[in-house]
Amino acid sequence: MATALAVPELEAKHLHPSAGLDVRGWEARVAAVAACAGQHAARVDAEGVFPVEAVEAMRAEGLLGAWIDRSLGGLGVSVDQIAWACSEIGQRCASSAMAFAMHQIQVASIVRHAGDADWWQARLREIASAQRLIASATSEVGVGGDLRSSKCALQQVGELGTLTKQAPVISYGLEADDILATARRTDDAPAGDQQLVLLRRSECTLEQTSRWEALGMRGTCSHGFTLKAQFPLEAVVPEAFARIATDTMVPVSHLLWASVWLGVATDAVRRARTSARDEARRSGRTGGSTRLAHLVARLHAFRGVVHEELREFSARMHDPDALGTMGYAIRVNNLKVNASESLVEIVQGAMVVAGIAGYRTDTPVTIGRHLRDALGALVMINNDRIVAANASLLLASRED
Repeated sequence: MATALAVPELEAKHLHPSAGLDVRGWEARVAAVAACAGQHAARVDAEGVFPVEAVEAMRAEGLLGAWIDRSLGGLGVSVDQIAWACSEIGQRCASSAMAFAMHQIQVASIVRHAGDADWWQARLREIASAQRLIASATSEVGVGGDLRSSKCALQQVGELGTLTKQAPVISYGLEADDILATARRTDDAPAGDQQLVLLRRSECTLEQTSRWEALGMRGTCSHGFTLKAQFPLEAVVPEAFARIATDTMVPVSHLLWASVWLGVATDAVRRARTSARDEARRSGRTGGSTRLAHLVARLHAFRGVVHEELREFSARMHDPDALGTMGYAIRVNNLKVNASESLVEIVQGAMVVAGIAGYRTDTPVTIGRHLRDALGALVMINNDRIVAANASLLLASRED
């Protein structure tokens, strides 16, 4: 069932017009996944293992085809609903929610940019029917973390394409059914002339080059790999990656990541509130209530920022000119920076309210995992790099 903190935008009038799915049905699917994720969250974190059970629950509930239109076998839900699901699952297990978010970012890029060719329509039907999990290989060694720059290039050998990529991170690469990778369009193309290619796992070899031994988000299993692939040429998304990044991958990433982080913050505040109530019952002292009130106010402000950016993207998502403005790029970049910083501040504040019970790892209100997961938000696409990009945009932009 839906929690009391469900997003207010989730009303029937906001459903995708082709969805044919009532709000209760979507909430029930997401609730089942969130409950499963919560059951295994502590073990996933402690052992640093992929949340297999939560992803299997996503498959059982059809969530891996959520963005795909119902005419192709998906659920056809809206970006608002997917963001809400990220937050709900994030309240139980940040790693599970992040895997769900990253998969949806890849699906959105295909749905919105692969076109109506029969080959791509068939692939979308397969993703929906088989509930195939898609990973991303957009990072590359030697490009300084720049999403829009590649060293590797697509090669053509007869009627097939080939690709070799040194990827410092492919989250859940070993568990994925498909991998969506970036590469230069040709061997003589500049670094920024990129395309996306959808690779079946059976078309790839992954040689692991590093292990994901991280402080938080441990269940994403974001190991490093040398990726080698041979694939049909139809698997190359026809639209240039520069447009895909601007219109879909960057804004959807920031929106869904922020929604995951909102879920983590929401649960941390819930635990702090429980701890404060328990202390008041035991001792009659309510000294932490003022601090708790400030904390809840910050959470509400965080939620408002996420919802406002979701509304703006929903209004712009079918208008490439609107998505491509410098002003919009600045705002959506600021969402990532502000959301990640707010998350850390809120979780730290929740730890202070919960006191030693939140600091310990063996209590019902422990917040240690939330804090470790939160710290990753600051460095997952480093905030300093985003702020530097915004500084350049601000000098060139005439928008407020």
